[in-house]
Amino acid sequence: MIMKYMEKQDKDFVISIDKHVSDIGYDRHVYTKTGYIMWEENVSIGLLHYSIIWDNLPFLNFIFVDKKYRNRGFASQALAFWEEDMKQQGYKMTLVSTQVDEEAQHLYRKLGYIDCGGLVLNNTPFDQPMELFLRKVL
Repeated sequence: MIMKYMEKQDKDFVISIDKHVSDIGYDRHVYTKTGYIMWEENVSIGLLHYSIIWDNLPFLNFIFVDKKYRNRGFASQALAFWEEDMKQQGYKMTLVSTQVDEEAQHLYRKLGYIDCGGLVLNNTPFDQPMELFLRKVL
């Protein structure tokens, strides 16, 4: 698998998968190099994008691997690539989150992430199961 920064021509692929990314948000990921496309044999198979919170903490916004390519280690490889990129940029830790009813938490723990808190948004426009946060020191 190869990871490449998102480029202008990847926009349709990304927006077809991540319904939360706006045109402006996508352009920001391209400009700031905070998004990657996963490639396997010249086929785009997934994506990952992140934000920097508090000016010094990389936070994983989104990771996706196409169903045909799941359970083959691509998400783990993508996260390892991202973590190394963050380490090379001088960051000391990464933060990820997932809803408590989603399976991703098991992958994150397997990769060395440690639970560090949760956010409950009951009775708000963002009502959902608790959002679980996990951290990893690089």
